[in-house]
Amino acid sequence: MKIFSTDHKVIGKQYLTLAFFSVALGIVLSLIMRFHLIRPDAKISWFATLWPVGATGGIMTPELYLSLMSIHGTLMVFFVLSTAPQGGFGNYFLPLQIGAPKMAFPVLSMLSFWTTFLALMALLASFAVEGGAPLSGWTAYPPLSALGQVAGPGQGLGMDCWIVSIALFSIASLMGAINFITTILDMRTEGMNLMRMPLTCWGWFVTAIISLLAFGVLLAAGILLFMDRNLGTSFFIPAGLVVSDQLQNHSGGSPILWQHLFWFFGHPEVYIAILPGMGIVSTVLSVFARKPVFGYRAMVYAMFSIAILGFFVWGHHMFISGMSPYSSIAFSLITLAVGVPSAIKTFNWLGTIWGGKIRFTTSMLFALGFVSVFVSGGLTGLFLGQPAIDLYFHDTYFVVGHFHMIMGVAAIFAIFSAMYFWFPKMYGRMMNDNLGQVHFYLTFIGVYAIFIPMHFLGILGAPRRYADFKELEFLAKSGILQRITTYSAYCTAAAQLLFFGSYFYAKWRGPLATINPWDATTLEWTEPSESNVVNHAPDVYSLPGEEKDFVMQSDQ
Repeated sequence: MKIFSTDHKVIGKQYLTLAFFSVALGIVLSLIMRFHLIRPDAKISWFATLWPVGATGGIMTPELYLSLMSIHGTLMVFFVLSTAPQGGFGNYFLPLQIGAPKMAFPVLSMLSFWTTFLALMALLASFAVEGGAPLSGWTAYPPLSALGQVAGPGQGLGMDCWIVSIALFSIASLMGAINFITTILDMRTEGMNLMRMPLTCWGWFVTAIISLLAFGVLLAAGILLFMDRNLGTSFFIPAGLVVSDQLQNHSGGSPILWQHLFWFFGHPEVYIAILPGMGIVSTVLSVFARKPVFGYRAMVYAMFSIAILGFFVWGHHMFISGMSPYSSIAFSLITLAVGVPSAIKTFNWLGTIWGGKIRFTTSMLFALGFVSVFVSGGLTGLFLGQPAIDLYFHDTYFVVGHFHMIMGVAAIFAIFSAMYFWFPKMYGRMMNDNLGQVHFYLTFIGVYAIFIPMHFLGILGAPRRYADFKELEFLAKSGILQRITTYSAYCTAAAQLLFFGSYFYAKWRGPLATINPWDATTLEWTEPSESNVVNHAPDVYSLPGEEKDFVMQSDQ
């Protein structure tokens, strides 16, 4: 395999490898943070070895905790949730599903991956530079993120590494978006009109459109923040700011401007992570229920509606920023409106499996799990969409539980579903389904045990981003919730070893797979020598009186 390959299959696997590395590191960082939350005074010798400044004597400082949180969030949001569903599975399977021989711009695909790789290296370099990794979270709010080393540990060169990383990632995403859009519009095979595309392709298509519009804004915001830090500009720094007893030589900027720019990207980012998963889950549910997708056109229109509305709701992240109550009302109403197309998709998923001949494969279980956590996480979003309620919940663990469920866990479940589903096509072998089902149930129970207690912590008022709760007397009796969350996180992380073990074993030693082990209908499951002319919809099942209960898209 060529490292600098322009083959879309190789590039897809490279993206997935990068995402697997990132998720493994992100999980390790989260487990370290969870340990610190239940034992904040513990002396761990290797903490001092890894972080001699941030963990002097082996006790983690609040600054080190915040830096771990910042890198964890950045890794998971950008290098896992934005990378695996779109860059990984999208690059590999989009040309196969639309009957194209390759992506429209193969060199651009290669450049997109390697720019993403450089972005990851820049982020990890922040651990090694003087002052350490940034501690401003994945949102990097000014003015502290805009001031440099005077703002504290990690806000010097480490913060610059973060900005460079995000800028590179934005450039890579823009290249990928152009490639996806062009490939879908110009390279579909004969007979593959838009309404014959699998819903996976629609998910990648809509996500590419969102990425093209959103990452450009994030790139511009990152450049402005870098200029504030290094060129003396004042886009985000107000006048009269005193930090560490020093009057800052800036004037005229507004930290709120960063919030507007960041969240104009940040909320569509939720859909960049989740829309490819919606397409994947729609396909998997149809295949293993042996039924056409219920309301195919409604599903397509719902995707576009979610994407459009997603660009108008960024202000609900800023209800506590001092915005006009009239603006809050507008953002609240539009936020609630996003629930309509989301509900349409949910009911259509239920309609797809209703009365079907369901096969509970591991892929199907993770698809059903996706629907469960998506609905659970979405329901808590109704509370946060109300300005009066969000004033209380905004800086609490309620928000942490919500966005992990709706964005993180749901997207991860879709990634697992896709991996178990497409593994035979990618590697020609089968993963162990029994082991996969154990992996699903442990993960499904585990994520609810992790994130439901976080909602209760939020109701009690537990603030997020705190490294130590022992001085907060009003949370004296909430320690049991922190311990449940932490122990559940360790058990759930251990369950992922089953997946990685099964993945690597099956990759080289698993039983050989047939061409179409799931009796699916889309073009990637056809023989390489077959015609790519499309004559049918992507989900024709349940044919009375026929030998098989499905029709391939390329069948006559």
